[in-house]
Amino acid sequence: MDKKDIALIVATHKNYWMPKDEMYVPLHVGREGKNDLGYIGDNTGDNISTKNANYCELTGLYWAWKNLDADYLGLVHYRRHFTAKGAKGTKEERVITKAQLSEILKKTDVILPTPRNYYIETNYSQYVHAHHAEDLDTTRAIIKEKYPEYLAAYDASMEKTYGHRFNMFIMKRDKFDAYCEWMFDILFELEKRLDISNYNKNDSRVFGFVSERLLDVWINTNKIKYVDQPYIFMEKQNWFVKGANFIKRKIGVQEKK
Repeated sequence: MDKKDIALIVATHKNYWMPKDEMYVPLHVGREGKNDLGYIGDNTGDNISTKNANYCELTGLYWAWKNLDADYLGLVHYRRHFTAKGAKGTKEERVITKAQLSEILKKTDVILPTPRNYYIETNYSQYVHAHHAEDLDTTRAIIKEKYPEYLAAYDASMEKTYGHRFNMFIMKRDKFDAYCEWMFDILFELEKRLDISNYNKNDSRVFGFVSERLLDVWINTNKIKYVDQPYIFMEKQNWFVKGANFIKRKIGVQEKK
């Protein structure tokens, strides 16, 4: 693929509406062993496509890191896109364009999604109510051993009630490379130490979930300046179901298998 000034992969596992703007690269994540969707697969070149069930969209991020040549690189999802502030029109019309993004990148090297706020939950408690505490506890142990200079930011982030989520971001190439090098090193070590043989299907996506909690740790430790950008869900959100699941987690009745 020829070098781009901006390359934004759109992680997907099914056919879906895709932006026509040239900066977007629709990418079939978890492509290995699956039917061809007509998109580039994350099983080409240097890849970890077979890990998709546990790494989620990170198999696409890894593929972009190892196989794309661009001045700025980033990741969005087929049903979750960055949008321009104050954008109007249909959801498709509000998805950010290269022209709009280029103006923002004149002022910053990093764009992140507007933080998600849990209000009455910390980042740590929200995670352990939904998944397994050992995921984050083992991650902390790895950071303490391999990257002790990041430990203070990790602990501080776990105590906050908000954070950047979805593994969505856009970064200048040098920062993108540095973040991926650090983040994947931690996750590959976590994969060696964590026994997920009894995890249910959702909890088995552990490395994708943990990575969402690592982004702010890297950003804050390295004092990276960034711009928060709004994002849009392309599908309707069922807030009743989300709320019910939240309550179940709080009272500890979510089934763990």
